[in-house]
Amino acid sequence: MDALIEAAREIQSAAHVPYSDYRVGAAVETADGTVFTGCNLENANYSNSLHAEEVAIAEAVKNGHRDFVRIAVSSGRRDGVTPCGMCRQTLSEFCDSNLTVLCDEGEDVTEYTLGELLPNTITESHLK
Repeated sequence: MDALIEAAREIQSAAHVPYSDYRVGAAVETADGTVFTGCNLENANYSNSLHAEEVAIAEAVKNGHRDFVRIAVSSGRRDGVTPCGMCRQTLSEFCDSNLTVLCDEGEDVTEYTLGELLPNTITESHLK
């Protein structure tokens, strides 16, 4: 199994999911090979919950990384979960459309590009 998927699986144990019991882990790989992980953190006010992909990207950016090549996403159900729309937009802020997105299906991994998951994304140029 891909080491990035394994990292996404391992970080699930740190998830805070008292409401949904749906653990998600993400692992993002930078251009220099550094890996940062994140897990979902639920809040009773669901809109304040943090998603695993966003936590992983935030950790990487906080540590000075802005060049990403891959992200792996895994749920405890190994159901091939993909980043949600909000996470896709967050990824597009820091990653180009060629970012590889690996989605864990247990024995298999489905691979997408960010551009396939979020075509015609909103970018900085739209705000000018």
